[in-house]
Amino acid sequence: MTKTIRIGGASAFWGDSFIAVPQLLTEKLDYLVFDYLAEITMSIMARARVKDPKAGYATDFVTVTMKRHLKDIARNGIKVVANAGGVNPKACAEAVEALIAEQGLALKVAYITGDDILPKTEELKRGGTKEMFTGEEMPKSLLSLNAYLGGRPIARALELGADIVITGRCVDSAVTLGPCLYEFGWKDTDFDLLAAGSLAGHILECGAQACGGTYTDWRQSNGWENIGYPIGEMSANGSFVVTKPRDTGGLVSFGTVAEQMLYEIGDPQAYLLPDVACDFSQVKIEEIGTDRVRVSNAKGLPPTDTYKASGTYEDGFRVGMYLTIGGIEAREKAEKTAAAIFERMRTVLKNSNLAPFGETSTEVLGAEASYGPHARPGARASREVVLKIAAKHENERALSLLVREATSSGTSMAQGLGGMGGNRPNVSPVVRHFPILVQKQSCDVRVHIADRVEPVDVRTAGGFSSTKVVRPRIADASTPSPAVEVPLVKLAYGRSGDKGNNANVGVIARKPAYLPFIRSALSEAAVAKWFGHLFEGGDGKAQRFDLPGVGALNFLLFEALGGGGIASLRNDPQGKALAQMLLDFPVPVPPAVAKDVA
Repeated sequence: MTKTIRIGGASAFWGDSFIAVPQLLTEKLDYLVFDYLAEITMSIMARARVKDPKAGYATDFVTVTMKRHLKDIARNGIKVVANAGGVNPKACAEAVEALIAEQGLALKVAYITGDDILPKTEELKRGGTKEMFTGEEMPKSLLSLNAYLGGRPIARALELGADIVITGRCVDSAVTLGPCLYEFGWKDTDFDLLAAGSLAGHILECGAQACGGTYTDWRQSNGWENIGYPIGEMSANGSFVVTKPRDTGGLVSFGTVAEQMLYEIGDPQAYLLPDVACDFSQVKIEEIGTDRVRVSNAKGLPPTDTYKASGTYEDGFRVGMYLTIGGIEAREKAEKTAAAIFERMRTVLKNSNLAPFGETSTEVLGAEASYGPHARPGARASREVVLKIAAKHENERALSLLVREATSSGTSMAQGLGGMGGNRPNVSPVVRHFPILVQKQSCDVRVHIADRVEPVDVRTAGGFSSTKVVRPRIADASTPSPAVEVPLVKLAYGRSGDKGNNANVGVIARKPAYLPFIRSALSEAAVAKWFGHLFEGGDGKAQRFDLPGVGALNFLLFEALGGGGIASLRNDPQGKALAQMLLDFPVPVPPAVAKDVA
């Protein structure tokens, strides 16, 4: 029970920095794990595979990362797990095998199939499958449809002797949980351990974010040019230590790890994964040394008997354009310019026998447009702004006309209008996310290694019930008298992100004593009102969850992102800045607390 494995998190997304692997290879590791996939990534890969049957995976995983570092990985006896396979894990594995042969190495590659259920689309339609949140009918055609697999197939590949495991779509945390299942022999019913391994994967999956990237107290995180990527030291009992390579930038602290734990998890007591339903509400996070943080006490319940499956489909086209405007009354000039462009386009579209735009968006950046009613007067009087305009249409030509007419504003509208020359934007497809649920038993999950094809015995029993979730009972603080209002940032850390078209905002108290005052001020109604300008019609819904283990709150803002991802025309379609906006929220506290945080 004293065994520990060290896992390096080397990639947060397709396109992450190449600095991660070299610094991680300076450490003694057992595994390197890579997370490449998001819904939009899957749709890009799906379109690539249509053009070329050998495409559809994260090519730079092979052509750069593996090509440069395979020899060092082999020399150090490090195993690799990556979901770089995208929609074509077989082609990715074959490319890696060719590279291994070229470099004269003796490494075994396994790839996993069973996540791609696009061929089952018509069968699912006949069975009445609908969008898992809205009940919407399935679209006529899909670009991709992939079930989120868990860690068990990865563990099986390692059992079969794989040195490198390549998956298609799996949950991001599975690339870490799989090695834990293999190394520690955890069973499919060891739910607390499965939750712990999944939490470790969740901390590692976003790369440098656990090491001071996107941190609230950003001034404390230095050396970004060589920011560290995370290492998880996983123990057989489920506890783990988060650290980073020596002589790298950033930092690992209570705040960095707590922020990452809350990042995009939705309900922290029902974080539903293929292997386990996680409860992170009582997790303990402790600083035990410089850049060393211990995480423990994750709890788990049986998972569901279904996989979430992510579908993507094209729904027309979109384009966005940025114009700079400098000088006096810059905001007013920008607003008038945008209004004139779209008014002109009404005539242009009509004369071209094209329908009106399906959706348009105007934001004046630099005037705090995204803050809505919370914008400061000084920002609205800025003498330098960026005008962002965007639109959607079913016809590419309509958007090309918009680009032309918007460009002509440089000689026909506001003085002081500029921008980098030669950078006209391209029209791109609108790719929407369509999540559904599929029965686990309907997915034929297999491991392919050498000439063997091994079916994977995945637990399909399910058993999760929301009635088994016991919510903590926490009393709010009474309104202090006398009271002093302080901004939330003095009392808490914050991190936000997206869950499809929903935004996720996590708030962690800097000290346990601050939490009652934070919770009293941040009611569901108060948070929904604060972000009211994000919701269509201004009437939105927020749901609050408690994590007393780390003294935190987690909020879900429903349908707050204008469609989310690249289906949204907003400048912040993933809600990355929302926590920063909430950190301005005024919280009434006793004078003693106000003095403490001054």
